[in-house]
Amino acid sequence: MSQEAMDPVDRAHLRNPADSSHRIHRHAPSPRLQDLIRRYWIPVWDTPTPTTQRVLQYPVCLLVISNSYARLVGPARGVSTKELFGRGWAFGVMLQPAAGTMLLTGQESSTDAPSVQAVVDSHLELSALPAVRELVPEITQIMITDPHSTDGHARAIKAVERTLSIVGPLDAEGLLVNDIVEWVEGSPEVQRVGQITERFGVGERSLQRLLLRRIGLTPKWLIARRRLHELSERLQRGDGVRLADVAADLGYTDQAHLSRDFRTVTGMTPRAFAAQFC
Repeated sequence: MSQEAMDPVDRAHLRNPADSSHRIHRHAPSPRLQDLIRRYWIPVWDTPTPTTQRVLQYPVCLLVISNSYARLVGPARGVSTKELFGRGWAFGVMLQPAAGTMLLTGQESSTDAPSVQAVVDSHLELSALPAVRELVPEITQIMITDPHSTDGHARAIKAVERTLSIVGPLDAEGLLVNDIVEWVEGSPEVQRVGQITERFGVGERSLQRLLLRRIGLTPKWLIARRRLHELSERLQRGDGVRLADVAADLGYTDQAHLSRDFRTVTGMTPRAFAAQFC
């Protein structure tokens, strides 16, 4: 593989390179919606054999409208799995970390707003969310004709951004949460919660409460997931990476701890995963 930065979708997607069951279209949000939306991803599949997709999900909620369901999917602490079979499509909106609470409440969040913890490792049907439920028939009608159509994708994106423009903008607390998550995800040197508290001038207890309220996850989880994403990327590059070196780079005490964490979350050893890309 190229040494260029890997697309975040590929970094998180534990997809066997031999899997040709689907194609993923990817689009960026409009600049004015970047505080609410990370990206759009649109998988389209046609497979006579069931294939299971496994993802090390980011600390975000996903708005997903497919040919068979419409849901707000919460963050997954382990591996998120989805079986693809037959013909189908999904229009996915990867929200920014703090945006999930806004869709649950239909407005800017406050300290006493419902927590996104309710959908961690779970989901809500979009029919239960007044802020976005009207999107379901509109996007379904657009996508059902030709799910590969870039013109259709553009119209569906326009509909989503029109709707989320009404829900937003993010409050100051939400912007802080987005900044914290972005910094942890992009800073391999972050290996302790104390580094986060020092960077953002917030106490450890306050940080814990803030992240649990807005993304349903802990600061330690953010660091652990960033480590697994980085390990996944290095293994997918297939360039003879030494696990002992990676363990040291990521702050593990030894290679055994790194292998254990990866196996516990993904169900595969790092070597077995890397062997797919050789």
